[in-house]
Amino acid sequence: MNKTLYRIFLLLSFLALNGLILFGISSALTYLNTGADRTSMLHLHEEISASYLPKVEWEIAQNEGRPMEEQTLGEIERDYMSAWQVRNAAYANNVPYGIADYYTDSMRTELFKVTDLNLKNKVTLQTTTLEHYPKLEFYSTDGKLVVLTDKSVAAYEEVYQNETLITKRRFTSDYKVMLLLEDGFWRIRQLVETKLPKETPKIPSQVQNLDNYHFKGINYYPQDTPWDMFGKKFNDSIIELDFKLMAKMGVNSLRIFIPYESFGKEHVDFEKIQRVKLTLDIAEKNGLAIMPTLFDFYGNYSVSDWTMTNRHIEQVVEALKDHNAIIAWDVKNEPDLDFESRGKELVLSWLEQTVERIRKIDQKHAITIGWSSPEAAVNLKDELDLVSFHYYREASKFQNVLAKLKEDVTDKPLILQEYGYSSYDGIWNAYTGSDKKQKEYVETIQKVVEKEGLSHMIWTLYDFKNIPTSVVGRLPWRKVRQRHFGLLDFKGDKKPIYKVFTNSEKK
Repeated sequence: MNKTLYRIFLLLSFLALNGLILFGISSALTYLNTGADRTSMLHLHEEISASYLPKVEWEIAQNEGRPMEEQTLGEIERDYMSAWQVRNAAYANNVPYGIADYYTDSMRTELFKVTDLNLKNKVTLQTTTLEHYPKLEFYSTDGKLVVLTDKSVAAYEEVYQNETLITKRRFTSDYKVMLLLEDGFWRIRQLVETKLPKETPKIPSQVQNLDNYHFKGINYYPQDTPWDMFGKKFNDSIIELDFKLMAKMGVNSLRIFIPYESFGKEHVDFEKIQRVKLTLDIAEKNGLAIMPTLFDFYGNYSVSDWTMTNRHIEQVVEALKDHNAIIAWDVKNEPDLDFESRGKELVLSWLEQTVERIRKIDQKHAITIGWSSPEAAVNLKDELDLVSFHYYREASKFQNVLAKLKEDVTDKPLILQEYGYSSYDGIWNAYTGSDKKQKEYVETIQKVVEKEGLSHMIWTLYDFKNIPTSVVGRLPWRKVRQRHFGLLDFKGDKKPIYKVFTNSEKK
């Protein structure tokens, strides 16, 4: 019996070993007979190679040498941009990963010297280029050498030593570049800075008469599609009914939300943009001004992600900026809540460059940021046209908090962009809410608002039947409470707060 079992074991082992050998040979043949994609050939992670999209505008002119083919120009641009990307990554980590794919031997040596020196001194650079304006100067007859100039390259750089930020700057530079075609790659042979970098001047705001506009508004979502207003269940008929109702309430402005990820990030979903435009048409017809929030639910902020968010901004703002219903752009909802997890300096740097990017596209509309508290609203106040803040704390302390903010911000209009109180009176709110308490809370806030002539936008029109888990999580004391901030209840009936809000400021 033991000999039989031993023979069976040897036979199975032999079969298993041969099976593994055959599987290995099969896998090798499969690999050799299929072309490796460019990402794997370059030893680049897919997510890295797809995360760098600076603005590129070629100057088309008659170059010396051979006429340029359109396909070849596209390949040159692709490899040239990838060269910048791997250089940025090398400086960020002091690991020259991928450098050999996009630089010739002599250029690699220079880059290795930089990364070795920085590694020795514990220095890292977080850097990216945001705009390139290349011009083809020469294309050799054999199609293997290209010379181009790249002027006014817009860049951003942060210098860290021992993981501590030393300095940061926004600047532009001019370059002369030689590329050689080697093994199917356009590799940089020379990259010469032809003009010293200069600090990028800030674009002045051209917004006028914002002091004369008084917001009396609502943060709006349709009742059945909160946090998904422009998704598959978009219904312009419901929106039109709601807009007519709010106009009758004496509301003149609404804040709506354009979430970064659900709108396609760097590849904007223009079907959703069309839904936004239809919403703006309805708003204009009803005399309502719209403040879109552009980056709800965004939380990366890293320098390597800036080109992606810039592509998003360009597409959204360019598509909507000329609509008469637009009153202002809100860059980001409550970014100060990310200070601790992402780093205050990083968040503020992203916000500052994003404000500049919006202003470069649209100088006519005001730009603001929806800070979560009055204390946070002093950040970047000099960069903004309108200083916005949210308030959900004790109503009795609002007057003093507002007075302190007015001392800190003396030259910009203020707006209480979000405020409200949940009327939920169940166990998950410690029985602290009720329609009466909601009414009393808003009454206290409205008295200060009227006394100070403060622009304001309440949260929100409706009590919501369902709150997406992705918004507040699964904890019932957060989810249930969030459902009961409306002026109207689940059935659309007026709550006591409705009269307080609609009658405020009436003589």
